[in-house]
Formats: sequence, C-alpha cells, structure tokens
Amino acid sequence: MTVPAHAAPVAVPDLASALTAVRDRGLRLSSARRIVLEALFADAGPLTAEEIARGAGGRVPPCDLGSVYRNLETLEAAGVVRHVHVGHAAGLYLPAGSAMELVVCERCGARADIDPRVTADVRAAVGAATGFVPRFDHFPLAGLCPRCADDRDEAG
Repeated sequence: MTVPAHAAPVAVPDLASALTAVRDRGLRLSSARRIVLEALFADAGPLTAEEIARGAGGRVPPCDLGSVYRNLETLEAAGVVRHVHVGHAAGLYLPAGSAMELVVCERCGARADIDPRVTADVRAAVGAATGFVPRFDHFPLAGLCPRCADDRDEAG
C-alpha cells in the first residue's frame, strides 16, 4: 500500500503557486520537476506517471519515466502533489490542493470528477453507521457508469 504524503497538502491552484510551494519547502526546481508540475497543471484531469513521461499529450516535453516517478514521490512528500488509485490501473497524480474526488466504473474503467460537497451525504451516512470518516480523495467511489449500468439492465 502506498504511504500518504508526509506533509500536509498545500493549496496550489496554479503552476506559479506550485513552483513557489516547492521553493518554500527548500526543494530545487530542476527541469524534470518543472516538467512534472507543468504537465499536472496543463491537463484537465489527473495523469499517470507514464502519461507525464510521454509529454502529457504534447503539452510538455517528454522525459525519463524514472525521473518522473522520483519527482512525483518528492512532490507528494512535500504536499504539493497527491495521487489516487482507480481500480487495478496505474496511480493518477494531480495537484494536492485539488478538492476533486473521482467516481470510477468497475467494469469499463470510465471515470468522472465529483465535487466533495456531493459526496458529503455519503460520508455522513457512513460515519453515522460505523463511526468511520470515509475519504474519497485517495480511493474513488466505484460502481457502474451509465453505459455499463444500461448494458447490465438490458442483459438483465
């Protein structure tokens, strides 16, 4: 299991604030570290390390996968980056300050962002029933997307 970030997550709403947060934590802004951050802020959603290394769809220069993983680990330990797990697929990385949570289809792997305010009732119900405080920022809610749910209903 992955160890959570060592530092408290930092609100980094944009690339400039992420770069500042990295410097404020005494970390160097190497070109590889900058590429990782640029990739995370250039895309609308979370990315795998492999997508970042390939250049995030042409939005940043490609770089070495090992370097991407090392920098993601360092940035996560600094509280600037976080990751989520979606089923059995590779981890997805995004800025730590992002409040985004995910829902994922357990059949086809489709995913969608969900505002944490939407899942507040789910968290409250689970907390009331068990005393646990669920979080969906590291492991998303799983279920069936509309297409897979329709397919199941039709096969019914």
